[in-house]
Parts: sequence; C-alpha cells; structure tokens
Amino acid sequence: MTSSIDLNSDVGESFGAYRLGDDAKVLRSVTSANVACGFHAGDPAVMRATVRLARDAGVAVGAHPGFPDLVGFGRRDLNASPSEVEDLVLYQIGALAAIARSEGIALAHVKPHGALYNMAARDRKMADAIARAIRSFDPELVLFALPGTQLLEAGRAASLQVAAEGFADRAYAPDGSLASRLLPGAVIHDAEEVVRRSLRMVRDGEVVATDGSVLAFRVDTLCVHGDTAGAASLTRLLREGLERSGVAVRRVAPASNRT
Repeated sequence: MTSSIDLNSDVGESFGAYRLGDDAKVLRSVTSANVACGFHAGDPAVMRATVRLARDAGVAVGAHPGFPDLVGFGRRDLNASPSEVEDLVLYQIGALAAIARSEGIALAHVKPHGALYNMAARDRKMADAIARAIRSFDPELVLFALPGTQLLEAGRAASLQVAAEGFADRAYAPDGSLASRLLPGAVIHDAEEVVRRSLRMVRDGEVVATDGSVLAFRVDTLCVHGDTAGAASLTRLLREGLERSGVAVRRVAPASNRT
C-alpha cells in the first residue's frame, strides 16, 4: 500500500491565439507539471507563462517533449530514427530548462508526450534514445513512464531516477498500455470512477483493464490530462478524494532502482 502519491498534469498546451485547458486552476491541485515544449503544443510565451504559474503554485516543473506535430497534437506515430528522437528530446528539454532558469527554478522531471511516450513504451531503441537525451542534459532529472515498459527499463539502465506513472483519466488495454483514444471509454470523465480507480492503483497496486482483467500496477505518480474536458474540476476532486482516504499528495519520491 502506498501512503503518498505525486499528482501530475500535462499543461502549457495552448499555442498562439489558441487556448487549451485551464492551467491556472489545474495547477492549484497538482504537485508536478509537465510543460509542453513547443513541438506538439505550446510556444515560448506559453511556456514561460506556464512555468511562472507552476513556480508560484509551488509545483514541480518538468519537460513534456513530443513529436514535431502541432496538427496532430503529437498523438500520431512518426517514423523517427533513434538519433532523431534523442536530438528532438534534448532540444525540447533545453528550451524549457532555459525558461525555467530565467524564472529562478530548475527542471525536476521529464515525461514524453503522446505518441512519443507510447512508442517508447514498446520500442527499446527509442526508449534508450530518450533516456540518453535526459542523462546527457541532467542525470538528476526523473523520468516518468508507464510501469513495465521499455521506457521505464531504459531509464533504469541509464541510471536515471524513474517514476512509474498511472493515468487517472485513461482506460488500460489488457497488455498494460493505454487504450486507444479512438475507442469508446478510453478517456474517463466520471469523477467518482476516476477517484475509485486511482485509489485502487495507489493502495492496491492494480488496475482493471478494458476486458475486465486485473493488472499489477504499482505507481509513483498519477496523471490527469490538462486537455481533458473539466480537467480542473476533475483534478481537484481527485486530490480531495485521495486526501480524504488518507493518501498524502506530494511531489514524486521516485523508487528509481528499487527491486
């Protein structure tokens, strides 16, 4: 049983004149912020404004690098070589780190976005490329990744701190991957169900997959997507539900190389 959990959200995903999510309200409830770095979403002004919001809320700031795919919001698989993946991740971490430094804080973690995250969960070469990029920039950064995946193992192999990530508002396929967003029920909007599933992940280390099977699922951090409809309310209700049940919500304390 876990008595504490980090609560994270993907934020800073507006771009130019386009606004997505309510980051100011979401950041009142989370302990870690994954800030888009301009490739799948975000731009320099949005990045800086989001870093300031997170800093002022006392929330840890992490980089949320994705594929260079604004049109597809980084959720489309791209045919990128490991070398290209390493470079694009390093580029994005560096950009956000510069903004964070200018605002008087340092980055705490890295969480790849969308297709990059899901592809690296399966593809060890891509996962190793991401881990190399993180380690070459700052080996103290924590890597967020799905439990039992190539990305989590690549982080460990690179001697990075890792945090196993669960998704409060997403359904899981029987193999432990995230259910495709094209399927009904892949995104969970009901707050009571989100709290119930999250408590089971945190306390019991398990989650129910779409076929009814029960997956072993120890997590260090839980994510609510900032672009999910009603994310601000959902995140607030999740935090209240966790704390009401005796689970402390605080910044990630990674079990980096625990066996």
